[in-house]
Amino acid sequence: ESTAIGAQAPEIDLPNPDGKNIKLSSLKGKVVLIDFWASWCGPCRMEMPNVVNTYNKYKAKGFTVYSVSLDKEANAWKNSIKSLGMTWENQVSDLKFWQCEAAQRYGVNGIPATFLLDKDGKIVATNLRGAELEKKVAELLK
Repeated sequence: ESTAIGAQAPEIDLPNPDGKNIKLSSLKGKVVLIDFWASWCGPCRMEMPNVVNTYNKYKAKGFTVYSVSLDKEANAWKNSIKSLGMTWENQVSDLKFWQCEAAQRYGVNGIPATFLLDKDGKIVATNLRGAELEKKVAELLK
C-alpha cells in the first residue's frame, strides 16, 4: 500500500490499552498525526513534548494524534503515555515490537515516524518535527 504524499492513508485498526480497537478511519474529518513511537525510543521521547504542545494548541480546532506504539511491554507503554502527557485517546498497539502490523503496512523501519493526514485521510506530510509540525497543522486547519 502506498504511503506516499497524496495517497489515502492505509487503514489501521489496533487495540488501545483497554483492549478496545480504534480505527484510524474513525477520525476522518480531523487533521490527524499518525505517530509511530515506543516507550524505549529516546528520540521519540525527546520529540513528544512538541507533539503534546501541538495537540494541546490545536485539539479544539480539529487536530488529533493517533499514536501507534511499537512497545512489547504493556505496562511500559501505558506508563509512558501517562508520564509523557499524551492525553489524546487514540493510543494503539499490538505489542509486537517491529513486527507491528501497522508499522509494516506503513513501511516504518525507524521511529519516531509520523504521517500527517488532512481531513479526508490523505497523507500530506511525513516526519515533520517541532515547529515544522505545528506550522503544517495550522495551515491545514485554516
